[in-house]
Amino acid sequence: MNPPGRWIAIAGVAVLSAIALAGFATAIYAAWLFHDMPDAGDLVDYRPPTATRAYAWDGVLIGEFSRERRIYVPYDNIPPQLAQAFLAAEDRNFFSHGGVDAMGLTRAMAKNVLNAVNGRRLEGGSTITQQVAKNVLLTSDATVGRKLKEAILAGRLEQTLNKEQILELYLNEIWLGYRSYGVGAAAYNYFGKSITDLTLAESAYLAALPKGPDNYHPMRRKQQAMARRNWILDQMADLGWVTRAEAEAAKLEDLKVQKAPSRAKYRDADFFVEEVRRRGLATLGQRLNEGGYYMRTTLDPELQTAARVALMNGLEQYDRRHGWRGAWARVETADGWEAVAKKKTPPSERRDWRAALVTEASGGNVRIKVADGGATGSIVSQDVAWARAGKGLKSGDLIFVEPAQGGGFRLRQVPIVNGALVAMEPHSGRVLAMVGGYSFSLSSFNRATQAMRQPGSAFKPIVYATALENGYTPASIVMDSAITLKGARAGETWTPENYNRRYYGALTLRRGLELSRNAMTVRLAQSVGMTKISDLAVRMGVVKKMDKVLAMALGAGETTPFKLTAAYATFVNGGRRVEPHLIELVQDRNGETVFRADKRDCPRCDAGFNGDESPRIPPGGEQVMDPITAYQVTSMLQGVVQRGTATSALVLNRPVGGKTGTTNEYRSAWFVGFTPQIVAGVFVGFDDNRSLGNGETGTTAAVPIFIEFMAAATKDLPKEEFKAPKNAKFANVRGIREAFRPGTEPRVAAPVLGGVPSEGPVPYNQAWPDGKLSTPSAPAAPPKKQDDMSGLF
Repeated sequence: MNPPGRWIAIAGVAVLSAIALAGFATAIYAAWLFHDMPDAGDLVDYRPPTATRAYAWDGVLIGEFSRERRIYVPYDNIPPQLAQAFLAAEDRNFFSHGGVDAMGLTRAMAKNVLNAVNGRRLEGGSTITQQVAKNVLLTSDATVGRKLKEAILAGRLEQTLNKEQILELYLNEIWLGYRSYGVGAAAYNYFGKSITDLTLAESAYLAALPKGPDNYHPMRRKQQAMARRNWILDQMADLGWVTRAEAEAAKLEDLKVQKAPSRAKYRDADFFVEEVRRRGLATLGQRLNEGGYYMRTTLDPELQTAARVALMNGLEQYDRRHGWRGAWARVETADGWEAVAKKKTPPSERRDWRAALVTEASGGNVRIKVADGGATGSIVSQDVAWARAGKGLKSGDLIFVEPAQGGGFRLRQVPIVNGALVAMEPHSGRVLAMVGGYSFSLSSFNRATQAMRQPGSAFKPIVYATALENGYTPASIVMDSAITLKGARAGETWTPENYNRRYYGALTLRRGLELSRNAMTVRLAQSVGMTKISDLAVRMGVVKKMDKVLAMALGAGETTPFKLTAAYATFVNGGRRVEPHLIELVQDRNGETVFRADKRDCPRCDAGFNGDESPRIPPGGEQVMDPITAYQVTSMLQGVVQRGTATSALVLNRPVGGKTGTTNEYRSAWFVGFTPQIVAGVFVGFDDNRSLGNGETGTTAAVPIFIEFMAAATKDLPKEEFKAPKNAKFANVRGIREAFRPGTEPRVAAPVLGGVPSEGPVPYNQAWPDGKLSTPSAPAAPPKKQDDMSGLF
């Protein structure tokens, strides 16, 4: 072979080798690039993470739980004009291309030449199909490899899904700012509307957002936002999807959005919603935040608002009794005072409170200037007097005020005391309202479910119920007299005293509970035995475990307002322990029920009506005490309201029962009360368990809150009497109609009261006949020895 031919051969081999190597390298790169290519078929059943939405019993949205705030909307429910707005903005040829729009890509490349020269952001020319591939299956890396994958996947998507399915995924997946993923959440967060209620202009604005929500922010960059919106409207008109007149009319519409996205318009249930979230996580796990569940809760919005207002008012009234603590800040000069004032916000629940500066304070005249608006005025005279009795007001003080009826301003102070209110339906355990503190915006700690506190005398009904379950009757006699017991340590003694340090001698069980006699309760507990009392407290759900010591009979153990309120429901519903619950029903996005609070079977409930008797569903809950015992305690607790420590609740003018509670050194104040339809528990106390102050009993601090709430909660309810078990026997003891188990009733003829046979219902305002604390007569010839001897120790 001649030399030139040899070199040609060598060069040929070299070229072929290079080609082979390049092909091999390309194959290796392609294999590396596409080794993790996702399967487009995965999108057939794909649903993006969707918010779980919680609703009150009447359908009011009260909260959302989500990683990505999204409301999934099926394609058939998306208004055509909304879809067309996005197509005009993003991919006008969507229904005609095969995943990659060659003409659109060419236009984008041509524009990018100018964009590069002018230093603008380059356009990608991606179709909606490509964006779905990127958003759902790929990362957002700006690389050639990702763009290649995007184009390949787009073609595969077009073969796997139809156009409507792809557009549905796009409109539900895309990030639109304002905490919104997808058009459903965006319509709600921006405009407070369902997508079906959007105007043409609003639809066009949402279609402007995929290019960059921050670039078209409705308040910070309103001019750019409206320009982009109007461009989209022109595109829709050019494409014939709207008329030119419709587009021009829409362009004249102002861009008005909500100041901030909110999870729900109803804002009084923050403690309740947070508790629902915690319980939802315990039941559903992390699926709660992405499963798109429908959650129906037990909340009654009207009662919830009444509960919030009553608790806040009651805590403010307590706070006012204990004096003005002074301004929350001071400024030496009026220059820049508003900037200082804005650093401290009033409770979000007190929507009319405003920060203000004291500009003049002389004698009985205090002038102020309100932040955010500059209104001026005077503090009303009674509040000036209140402040002067406390730490006073001086020029330069920063305070909270609220406009007063008739002019001027009321002086406001955030209480440092706290509390809780729980209301539930006694027969089902449905929690109708729950407020876990003065203000969720100041503290999210839920004192209704998380605060373990001593219930004091509010525990006593459980002691008396145990006695009634073990041979006592409401007419049994027990001594209310001083008692001293050996302490746990040698040489120590314990002498439980009555609140007023007085003793009344022999009293019936009823009268002892009505007057909340400590010494008498300890004697009763000593007779019955703390083991039995502890067992009943556990069965009723007050505690999981309780020390079997006599101090527990006076409420020395700890429980939560939630648990104690649920226990009182047992008295009202005939002795059944119902499970208090906040979540009634949970369904997945397909409408399948995944959780139901009511576990009872309902035979024939799904059968059509055929004229037969309707199904009878047994009452729920475990029977933890005899129905007659439950009614006896209910009747005795009515006496607490009629003649005992809660007579102020008579103002409700309907059958009401309940029990006050006050712990040592006035650290906690309680009242748990009920009507036949609602049981409500109120707790008042400091978070650090300090004393509330002398005289701050359950009667003083808690009962007024109960009254305010129950007045609102029962205003439209009938005045029903508590229903007695059919087998209960009745006899009048000193003018009070008492219930007895068959065979334990006094064996004397029952007298007639005012011409009305004693077997008829006693009016709810029946008073103790002689108004004295004299000892009622013991029942004649009791069938059990304990009824005769129980008080003689």
